[in-house]
Amino acid sequence: MAKKSVKKGAKKVFYEVHAPLTSERVELLSDDPEKLVGRKVLLDLTKSLRGKNLELRLLVQKEGEKLVGVPVEVRLVQGYVKKAVRKGTDYSEDSFVCECRDKRVRIKPLLVTRSRVSRAVLRALRNKAREFLTGYVKTKTAEELVKEIIANRLQRQMLPKLKKIYPLSVCEVRVFKVVGEKSGG
Repeated sequence: MAKKSVKKGAKKVFYEVHAPLTSERVELLSDDPEKLVGRKVLLDLTKSLRGKNLELRLLVQKEGEKLVGVPVEVRLVQGYVKKAVRKGTDYSEDSFVCECRDKRVRIKPLLVTRSRVSRAVLRALRNKAREFLTGYVKTKTAEELVKEIIANRLQRQMLPKLKKIYPLSVCEVRVFKVVGEKSGG
């Protein structure tokens, strides 16, 4: 078995990772900044977004001499989702992969109605949300989409189109995840 070579007495230092989307300061501990490249960092944005329970996952990359956190995933905290789906309501979830201008992304919308509804209404809501999101995503880059989800702009544009089918109490993007590079063609 080959052992990893570790420098004896290598002092670990905090390296700052610039996260351009957030105002939070991220520091990671390592003896070499090259070892941090490719590492994922999870940020809880609940306090900075005043109660909107979002988690942001960043992938550390090196740009020149700086370490930069590139957004890879945004998701709602599970406790917030359970609280949003109350007794006497119905919810509709979906999961699909679509392409934005630079990447392939997986989107999982969460739609909660104000009261109990039939499966046909839930299906209509789900289909309309998918149609809106696939059309909207094609015009933006992945980073722009993450900014819009954090600022709640994407959800506010989707809500009026879905309210025509049935009034909603919650209209959120539960998960937005970059799954790969855009396929050529």
